Amino acid sequence: MATTTESRAPGAELTPVKFSRLTRRGVLLGLSVSQLVTLGIGGLTLLGAFYAGAGMLLLYSAPIWALCAAVTWIPVAGRPVVEWLPVACWWLWRTTGGQLLYRRRIVTPRPVGTLALPGDMARLREYADPETGACMIHDPHQATLTVIVEVQHPAFILLDPGEQERRVASWGRVLATVCRSGRLATLQVLERTLPDSGTGLAEWWAEHGSPDGSWAATTYAELIERAGPAGERHASTISLSLDMKTSGRQIRTAGGGIRGAAAVLRQEMSTLVAALRSADLAPSGWLDSGQVAVILRSAYDPAVASALERHGKIGRELATAGPVAVTETWGALRADSAHHAVLWVSEWPRSLVYPGFLAPVLLSTGIQRSVSLIYTPLRSDQAARDIRRKKVEYISDAAQRARLGQIEDASQSAEFQDVLQQEADLTAGHGVLRLTGLIAISAPTLDELEAAVAAITQAAIQASCETRRLVGQQAAAFTAAALPLCRRV
Repeated sequence: MATTTESRAPGAELTPVKFSRLTRRGVLLGLSVSQLVTLGIGGLTLLGAFYAGAGMLLLYSAPIWALCAAVTWIPVAGRPVVEWLPVACWWLWRTTGGQLLYRRRIVTPRPVGTLALPGDMARLREYADPETGACMIHDPHQATLTVIVEVQHPAFILLDPGEQERRVASWGRVLATVCRSGRLATLQVLERTLPDSGTGLAEWWAEHGSPDGSWAATTYAELIERAGPAGERHASTISLSLDMKTSGRQIRTAGGGIRGAAAVLRQEMSTLVAALRSADLAPSGWLDSGQVAVILRSAYDPAVASALERHGKIGRELATAGPVAVTETWGALRADSAHHAVLWVSEWPRSLVYPGFLAPVLLSTGIQRSVSLIYTPLRSDQAARDIRRKKVEYISDAAQRARLGQIEDASQSAEFQDVLQQEADLTAGHGVLRLTGLIAISAPTLDELEAAVAAITQAAIQASCETRRLVGQQAAAFTAAALPLCRRV
């Protein structure tokens, strides 16, 4: 999914927005590379049997070319069988290698500065920035350095249309700032629901209340004490990931190594904070290691989230923030006290919608979930090359279909118009980003998880979005959807 950043003048009325379609076009005649390979194998087998004598050879070779034709064209869950083969093979390899299970080794101490996380996230390293106090997460394999900031903001749907339009335009300028940097690998916006411990209501009552001993004051205090832990609250974070390969020269100028990368990242942090404040978003400071540890622990084990919030300094060590046990299945993930499932927003609204279209998903009550928007900025030259390549492919496919007498599909024409619109926006100076939307859902039991998944799926339909449950990769998808570490699937 590609989108462009635009700066519109705020007006009195909301301006509807439109997303580009997910490209479903293949390499040749709508067929992907894997489909062309299997079709070529089946065609060569059939052709060889025909020239070798036909007759019984065609019958003997029928299982090969018939199987190739079947896996090329027969769809399963909206995708050809051949496209499921890599997922199934990878899942089988991980199953035989015992990679679906993770158990914390309690006795064995972990190296200093590492994160106690399962899978390939065990390679992540912690770096405490001495100037800002922020916790920076270093991925040595991907060569990225990530930092997290918590953001406070008012309820968008409660604002008047003119204010909503102004804030949308301001957020577009924030994304445009990310695109122009050229040194950032990923920007992640994570919005999650957490069980409320009741401390927020208690603090408000202690500051604004009048505990004068009257019947009304006593009843109100008791109501806050009982209703607080049963509620939920929303928390939003923005994660910024520096591409250390692209920023190699600046890092060497700043001294090299992690310290040099941290100095370069601090420049991007200052730019982002200024852009957020101009967009009327209130960043509450870059998260330190203790705050990051609480987020990681709460994501894997939501049952302890309220307890960690009530008790100030408990559970704030990254060395113990990870899960104790993780079991991955084909379509779900079990971590400590909760079951998790991840949905992918496979199709954004195809028609014009207003900026608050995700309200049915974000405001769903009684469901523990995290919504993650992962923006991957493209450099102007890279985006221009990608657009030119897509234009050539569309024109070539159209010419090939015309020679074969095939009718032009309306969806293909719409995708081509999206590419032309992206080219026009890029020429006008806007940035191009690739957007990925993920929704992580958590529940204490499998039955409750399935009910929550069904509810979120219906809410996404109300938001004019299409969601698909990721299978065979729930562990990797959960780290990208529920953790603010700028991970990719």
